[in-house]
Amino acid sequence: MSMTDPIADYLTRIRNALHARHKYVDVPASNLKRKMTRILLEQGYIKKYIIIDDGKQGLIRIWPKYDENGQPVITHLERVSKPGRRIYADVDNLPRVMNNLGIAILTTSKGVITERQAKRLKVGGEVLCYIW
Repeated sequence: MSMTDPIADYLTRIRNALHARHKYVDVPASNLKRKMTRILLEQGYIKKYIIIDDGKQGLIRIWPKYDENGQPVITHLERVSKPGRRIYADVDNLPRVMNNLGIAILTTSKGVITERQAKRLKVGGEVLCYIW
């Protein structure tokens, strides 16, 4: 069975793991997912991640971050641009997520970056997802 939207699958696996309070979650690896996971680590939404080589495409094992009360740090993951409807933002119309309390992940000519980095670099791109 082929998967039509691997980014939506990635976000759903993380969302389900957070909801079930799992210690870690494994997702199939790709270069785009690796870069998105690196951004989640840099922004403080996950504890750590490792790349597991299984001889095929590999896995990304992600350890979600929870606060002292056991509540997940990530409260919302939303896919924006979908295979059937791509959403692009130019540098003047970059999204603000939760009044800059969350992040938007974009894929640009400068790579996979957050909307704040895109604003700094003065580039636009495809809006992949919102996270807060």
